[in-house]
Amino acid sequence: MDSTTENSSNPDFKGLRVVAFESRMAAETRTLIERFGGRAIIAPSMREVPLEDNHAALDFAARILAGDLDAAIFLTGVGVRELFRVMETRHDRAALVAALGRIVTVARGPKPVAAMRGLGLAPTITIPEPNTWREVLACMAAQIELAGKRVAVQEYGSTNRDLNAGLEARGAIVTGVPVYRWTLPVDRAPLRVAIGAIAAGEADIALFTSSNQVTNLMQMADADGAGGALIRGLGTLVVASIGPVCTQELRGRGIAVDLEPEHAKLGHLIKEAAVRGGSILARKRGTSRAAQAAGRGEALAQRSDPQAADAAQRGALHDHPIMRACRREPTPYTPIWLMRQAGRYMPEYRRVRDRYSFLELCQQPDLAAEVTTTAVARLGVDAAIIFADILLPLVPMGVGLRYEKGDGPVIDRPLRSAADLDRIPPVAAADALGYVAESIRLVRRALGDRTPLIGFAGAPFTLASYLIEGGSSRQYQATKTLMYTESATWHRMMEMIARVTADYLNMQIAAGADIVQLFDSWVGSLSPDDYRRFVLPHTRSVIAAVRPGVPVIHFGTVTGNLLELMREAGGDVIGLDWRVDLREAWDRLGPGVAVQGNLDPIALFAGAAEIRRRARAILERAQGRPGHIFNLGHGILPETPVGHVIALVDAVHEMSARR
Repeated sequence: MDSTTENSSNPDFKGLRVVAFESRMAAETRTLIERFGGRAIIAPSMREVPLEDNHAALDFAARILAGDLDAAIFLTGVGVRELFRVMETRHDRAALVAALGRIVTVARGPKPVAAMRGLGLAPTITIPEPNTWREVLACMAAQIELAGKRVAVQEYGSTNRDLNAGLEARGAIVTGVPVYRWTLPVDRAPLRVAIGAIAAGEADIALFTSSNQVTNLMQMADADGAGGALIRGLGTLVVASIGPVCTQELRGRGIAVDLEPEHAKLGHLIKEAAVRGGSILARKRGTSRAAQAAGRGEALAQRSDPQAADAAQRGALHDHPIMRACRREPTPYTPIWLMRQAGRYMPEYRRVRDRYSFLELCQQPDLAAEVTTTAVARLGVDAAIIFADILLPLVPMGVGLRYEKGDGPVIDRPLRSAADLDRIPPVAAADALGYVAESIRLVRRALGDRTPLIGFAGAPFTLASYLIEGGSSRQYQATKTLMYTESATWHRMMEMIARVTADYLNMQIAAGADIVQLFDSWVGSLSPDDYRRFVLPHTRSVIAAVRPGVPVIHFGTVTGNLLELMREAGGDVIGLDWRVDLREAWDRLGPGVAVQGNLDPIALFAGAAEIRRRARAILERAQGRPGHIFNLGHGILPETPVGHVIALVDAVHEMSARR
C-alpha cells in the first residue's frame, strides 16, 4: 500500500463512519482508516474469476508466436500473470517472452510493469499517471503510427470501449483478450450491511477505488430492491473516488463525487478523505463552519480570510433549490433559470451593447458582471449564468475568430487538416481566458449567498464544428468529411479541445461558479453510431475532469436520438430541448439523473395565459419528481417581450410550490 508524506493538514476522521469496498487490500484499508480515527465498514464488493477454457488467451499466444500482432496492451498486473498462466499450459514461457519482445508492448502503470518484469519482459511503452485510457491512447499515438497496426488489448473484467474506439478511430485493428471477469464476492453479507447503512443514513463517507466496485455495488443493491435508496443515501454522505475512471462510472450512475485525491493511490485517497471529509460532510448536511464554531472567533477569521468566507458562502448555497435539484433532492418549488437570460431582448443589455462590441463586452469583467446580475435581479430566476460565449476558447487558438453583426461568429482560418491542427498553439485557460474568471469573481461577490452562479463552456463537438466549418452550418459537410476521412486528426483535435474545455470549466469553478453547463448545441446533427465513436469519449473526458462536487448540466439540441448516449457521456443533469416529451425522455434516461427543460422559446411570444398553460403541462410531465430544473429548450430569442419572461418565472414558482 502507498504511504503519504504530505503534511499540509492533519488527517483525522474524528470518528466518522467510513465505508470502503476494497477486496484485495481490505485489511490494509481498515488499518489505515482506523489509524486516522475513522470507524471502518469494510464491504468487499468483487472478486476476480479466471475464465474457464480461455480460448482468447490461447489464440493470443498463437498469434504472438506467429508474428501476427504488432502491439499488445497490458492493463493490469493480475491480468498479465493470469494470461501467462493460461498460455503456459500450451507454450514455453521463454518463447512467449521472446515473441512479445519483438513487438510493441504497453504497460498501463506500475502494476503491469512489475508483473511483466517478473516474467523477464521489459515494456516498450509505460503509461504515466493517472493511467486512464486517455493516457494509453495519447502515449501510443505519440510513439507509433497506429493506422493498420494489429493491436491486442488485455481486458480486465469488462471491455474498455473508449480505448478500443480510440484505437480503431486511428486505424488500428483491435482484438480483445479477456483474462478474467469480475463478479460479486462469495460472502455478500458485508456488502448488504454496507448498502443498508448507506441507505439508512448510518454512514458518513464512502470510498471507491475502482469502477467495477460501483458496478457490483449497484448490481447487488438493484437485486435486493435497494438501488434507489442506495443512490439517495450516497447523496447525503461524502463520496470519495480514487480517480477519473471511477468518477466517470459514479457520475454515469447519477452519483455525485465530492473529492478525488491528487494522486490515484489508495493511501492518498484515504488520507485526503480524512483531511477534507468532515468539512464536506458538514456542508452537505447543512451545517456551516460558522454554526459549528464556538463564539465569534471563527466568524472574525472568515471576514479576514477570503478562502474561509468562500467556503462558508458555498455552504450557504448548498441547500438552494437549484443545487438540491441537481442532486435530485426534494425542493420547495421547481427552480428555473433561462438560457440567454442576459441577452438582446433586455433593454438594459442593449444599452450596454450599443457602446461595445460583443467580444469587448465578454472581455471586460465589470461589464460582463453587470449584465449577468441585472438579468437575475430583473427576472427573479433561481440562478445566474455568467455572460460569456461558448467560442471564447477559440480566440487564443489564433484562428481569427470575429463576430459579424447579423452573421454571428466567423473564423477566418478554419481547421481542415493535420497541418492546420499543428499550427494551433497550446492554450492555458487561466492565462488566455482569465477575464472570464474575473467576471465570475465580481458576480460571486455581488450575489453573495443568495443565488448560485452557473459557468459554462461549449462541448468538444460543437467547438470543433465551428472550428472546421468557419462559422455556423446546416449540413456540417466539412466537419463530417474530416471526421470520416482523417479520423486520427479528428481525435487529436477533439482531445486538444477537451483538455482546454476541462481546464476552462475548472477555472470558472475555482473563481466561484457553483454549477457548470456543457453546451453541445450542434451535436444533434450526428447519428448515434457517429456520436458513440467520434464524440462520446471526448465529452465524457471533459465531464469526468470537472472538479468533484460541482454539478454538471449536459445540454444539446435535436438530441432525441442521442439521450441514452448523452447519459452515458455523463452529467448530473441532462438538458432537454422542446422536441422531446419531458416525461418520456426522463424515463429513457433513468432515475439516476436530473433533467432540465424544456419549453419552446417561441412560446414566450404568446400571451400570459398560453405561457401558463404550457408551463403547467411541462410541470405535470415532471410529476413532481425531485431533480427537475425548469428552462427553455434553447435560448431566449432577441425579440421576446421581457414581461412574458417574468410571467413565466412567476408562473413556474407559483404552480410548482410544494405545500
